[in-house]
Amino acid sequence: MIDKTQLTSTIGQAIAGTDIFIVDVRVSAANDIVVELDSPTGLDIDTCAAVTRAVEAAFDREAEDYSLEVGSAGLTAPFKVAGQYFKNVGNDVDVLTADGRKLHGRLAEVGPEAGWFVVEVPVKVKKEGAKRPVVEQQPVRLTPAECKSVTYAINFK
Repeated sequence: MIDKTQLTSTIGQAIAGTDIFIVDVRVSAANDIVVELDSPTGLDIDTCAAVTRAVEAAFDREAEDYSLEVGSAGLTAPFKVAGQYFKNVGNDVDVLTADGRKLHGRLAEVGPEAGWFVVEVPVKVKKEGAKRPVVEQQPVRLTPAECKSVTYAINFK
């Protein structure tokens, strides 16, 4: 079976000096390897091909057969690492909390190492003396452990 630690190290060396970060590396029992990468500036096919070549140079297919898939973390996939939180500051996100609440708002702030984050959620508030409620942005501070998923909110407007 392919050594995941050595594989992750090889990928790290291939992306060293760039703004690319590893989101996930999975190795199945059948040696099916899936590598998910991301970057604040985006990934292109040439970058994925370069990482593929680096892995293929380090792991001989003759010694141990494997399949390899290197790609970008999906746009609709839940955030897994700190880099994804930092990349999406200022963007709309959907949050499903561990207690079942669904929040939709703008990712306003991320703490060190993404230990916490703040989502500004629109809330209707009725001001005293006003006839109608107004919508205000209310900050909600959460930790990744308090959430089942945090995803980028796609808006087609």
